Amino acid sequence: MAVWEWGTEVGELEAANLLNKSGIVAGKKFLVTGVLTDQSIAFHIARLIQEEGGEVVLSSFGRAMSITSRIAGRLPKPAPVVELDVTNPDHLKNLANVIRAHHEKLDGVVHSIGFAPESALGGNFLNTSWDDVAIALHVSAYSLASLTMATKELFGDGGSVVGMDFDASVAWPQYDWMGVAKAALESTTRYLARDLGASNIRVNLIAAGPIKTMAAKSIPGFAQFESVWSSRAPLSWDISDPVPAAKGAVALLSDWFPKTTGEIIHVDGGVHAVGA
Repeated sequence: MAVWEWGTEVGELEAANLLNKSGIVAGKKFLVTGVLTDQSIAFHIARLIQEEGGEVVLSSFGRAMSITSRIAGRLPKPAPVVELDVTNPDHLKNLANVIRAHHEKLDGVVHSIGFAPESALGGNFLNTSWDDVAIALHVSAYSLASLTMATKELFGDGGSVVGMDFDASVAWPQYDWMGVAKAALESTTRYLARDLGASNIRVNLIAAGPIKTMAAKSIPGFAQFESVWSSRAPLSWDISDPVPAAKGAVALLSDWFPKTTGEIIHVDGGVHAVGA
């Protein structure tokens, strides 16, 4: 199949190159965390970045490194995988140098990281220990700040940080301390936006509807979320489709939102806007 460009027939490879050069993140470079399966929102963010002309570095750690490296092979183009545990101070301290082995600068970072111990979910809210709550808050909220600061020196004239959120304005069944962590994530976003605006660094969140990801499988009663969205989403919602949320994230990473920061963009079919 060939494509016509200004009256000239070009091959598929040339056409793909032309598209990459004109994509909304063409020539830009990003760190994408949280790629574990090809169903994850982070995977599709990385895929869309490449399809829109950008380049990605993925992060993982521990035993998941081999999984992320294998899943990276399903992207349109090869992508390096660096080791990063956001609770490890040494990893954060060395992150900029590790990334420089692949790219001298970054144009943005995707924070797709969240974790809560089993005791912090599933209706155990009143009995969860501080130690387990602290883990949820550290991994799911504080890490947005620590990751941003660990990469700040790579941004040059500015950049875009995009995190993945789940609406924390209400108390969801079973979500418990992860809901509290998401509320902390939202607040952290606003403070980062305030303090990093002078460096032309934008910090925003995508509040996605429920997606059947690896993380979702760890949430007790996930089917309850599915029933809420199936009955209330004005635009309808497919819990097996992470692409709409990924598109929203890539848009925020691009230059098309140059003066948007501290914002929560809902990509949830409209559920956040309607009552029960």
